[in-house]
Amino acid sequence: MPSTELPLDVKLMTVLTHVLVVLFVVLSLGLFSTWLVRHPVWSVKAISVHGDVTHQNAVAFRAQLASQMKTRLSGSFLTVDLQQVRQLFESVPWVRKVVVQREFPNRLRVTLEEHQAVAWWGDTGSGQLVNTLGEVFDASPDDSDGLPELAGPREKSAEVWSLYQLLGTEFARLEMGLERLELTERGTWRAQLHSGAQIELGRGTPDELLERTRRFTGTLAQLTERYAGAVQSVDLRYPNGYALRLRGVTTVIDTPHGATQPRR
Repeated sequence: MPSTELPLDVKLMTVLTHVLVVLFVVLSLGLFSTWLVRHPVWSVKAISVHGDVTHQNAVAFRAQLASQMKTRLSGSFLTVDLQQVRQLFESVPWVRKVVVQREFPNRLRVTLEEHQAVAWWGDTGSGQLVNTLGEVFDASPDDSDGLPELAGPREKSAEVWSLYQLLGTEFARLEMGLERLELTERGTWRAQLHSGAQIELGRGTPDELLERTRRFTGTLAQLTERYAGAVQSVDLRYPNGYALRLRGVTTVIDTPHGATQPRR
């Protein structure tokens, strides 16, 4: 029976032909995909803005970001870098977080979360604010009336805001507003009331600082009945009491024994 095995050169030509056909198909698909992706039908036609827009709106964003989007963002609806779009929107004042999604066939949906300002970071008018999570951000509020001041190392801003809420509630019981809370470089705490009274809180955990504050607020009414005058300063760093300076009077209170020593 005669052999039907093909010669080696014919086998090689057959394999080479198959390889070339596969390469041609792959290259054709690649070129077609590139053409399809870059076709004008996939160009981003619109960007819709949703979510918190108290300080920003779609018109304001277009005015602020139009030129940047043209120069920094490239690609079609299918290839545009959503991470780059997110970073661009988050560079706008008051914007805390952005979620960017594609909406078929040629729109981007941008959902915003704005900062909610609760205090100044540093002095009033510093251009830095603290949000409800204790994060510091750069912006200036339209209406800054009533915002307290928080200060300290920036990485401690959440800790400062948390303690402010804790102590502020305690002072509010006596209708005494907490205007400023500061964590100094030495790690001690200092506060100021709306009346201008200065309070030295010292070092300690939030619970320890709250206990010292309650020691003061729990006896203040009795002292103001006994000694007339506005509160000028309070030093809560004593182990078992505190020092209180009223207008014209300095009083040291030893809370365990109830001893009061006024000094002129």
